[in-house]
Amino acid sequence: MSLSFSCIKKPRDSTSCSSIEGEMEGSHAPTGPNNGEEFKVQTAKHNNHAPMRPPSEQSKDRAARRQSSESNGVSEGGAGARTPVEVTALEEAFRRFAVHGDTRATGKELHGKNWSKLCKDCSVIDGKTITLTDVDIVFSKVKKKSCRTITFNEFKEALTELSRKRFKDKTNDEAAEEVFKLIEGKSPVIAGVTRAVASPTVSRLTDPTKFTGSHKERFDETGRGKGKAGRVDVLDKSGYVSGYKHKGSYEKKMQPRPKPE
Repeated sequence: MSLSFSCIKKPRDSTSCSSIEGEMEGSHAPTGPNNGEEFKVQTAKHNNHAPMRPPSEQSKDRAARRQSSESNGVSEGGAGARTPVEVTALEEAFRRFAVHGDTRATGKELHGKNWSKLCKDCSVIDGKTITLTDVDIVFSKVKKKSCRTITFNEFKEALTELSRKRFKDKTNDEAAEEVFKLIEGKSPVIAGVTRAVASPTVSRLTDPTKFTGSHKERFDETGRGKGKAGRVDVLDKSGYVSGYKHKGSYEKKMQPRPKPE
């Protein structure tokens, strides 16, 4: 018992307490004349930082940056690196034909109608070794069963399939390269508006100044149609006889003469 009382009544060492408190506080407590100024500078730097944004806004920002990079042909790599996405001439031609005639197309998938147009415009179909039927068969072969379009990889597979039939005397790689060259850098061919061919016979039949008989009465001197007046005889209901040539002259004669000044 005496030993326990002596331990309890043992005086507290002020030096040990202060050292313990200093160790607990660590580097947060200024210990010198210059450390206080450094502490103020560090707190000021921490206070200048912008507040943390919620995770939802951060995900939106990342999605916006990803979309902008894809639209600009740039992909984001690790640690914020940005590397340009190389678009080959074959892929560029694929995108041009994929969006042809469809405002909602994204250029990543090609449907059967534009696939046939691509093979026609790029001379893949020669009418001998490759026909339109062959093109449709290959399209149905490479596409998925539940889809009506093909991707770029399926597009290359279809061209490789056609190249084996088009260039039989070459290897598979050489034949594929030859077909790719036919398509690289090409765009859809847009047919122009059909124009009427002017001929002497047509111009003679459409010239109203050379009409005769009743057809001549339907046009005026400038060649402009008179409308109903040129098709129907309009009766004169003014009260004058048909042979009277001085219509409207009686009123002029009955007007009083001006007085001489």
